[in-house]
Amino acid sequence: MVRLPLSPSEVERGQRLGALLRRARGERSMLDVALDAGVSPETLRKIESGRVATPSFPTIAAIADVLGLSLDAVWSEIDGSARPVARKRLAS
Repeated sequence: MVRLPLSPSEVERGQRLGALLRRARGERSMLDVALDAGVSPETLRKIESGRVATPSFPTIAAIADVLGLSLDAVWSEIDGSARPVARKRLAS
């Protein structure tokens, strides 16, 4: 199977994903998070560093679950086209 080159937007999204996961991991060790998520520490390291810009959905879902992140939160953080949603103020 031939993999097509990633677009610049996919690379940027992968970098945002990696930064989000590093922040969410905080002081927890990469080894502990990876093992709890059922992925290899090398896979988590590559995702966090942006070297794997398009990880599989089950991998991201497992890591997000271990880190206490909702998939909606992950997507809204990494999707470059997302715009903040204005909240309506309730009348008092």
